Amino acid sequence: MPQTITTGIKSLLADANREIETIPAADAVKLAGRDDVVLVDIRDIRELQRDGKVPGAFHAPRGMLEFWIDQDSPYHKPVFNQDKRYVFFCAGGMRSALAAHIAQRMGLKPVAHIEGGFGAWKKAGGVVEDPEPKA
Repeated sequence: MPQTITTGIKSLLADANREIETIPAADAVKLAGRDDVVLVDIRDIRELQRDGKVPGAFHAPRGMLEFWIDQDSPYHKPVFNQDKRYVFFCAGGMRSALAAHIAQRMGLKPVAHIEGGFGAWKKAGGVVEDPEPKA
């Protein structure tokens, strides 16, 4: 018997976007380098290697995010203990909306995500470090 999915991605994204702050990419570019902001890149490492990265952004792969945020997790990362604003981004803005939503539900605050993700960041003139050349 096939599975019956009762809550699809459109519904999950709608829920997330109702509850979290979404920042236009042009505004997010202005946040780069600020001491009170942590840009959190949740893309897969292969995406960073292929497409480049935002200088100074903290890379937290989506699959480890909850474990890195939770102070009781053996995988906890201290970057998530700071009194700062956390701005998540992915390639296009969908994974980061879900990531920001779960981070907020876990108690991390304030959080937001970049509308349109890394692609929009580049179009808005955001600085990008080129991928490392493959050996």
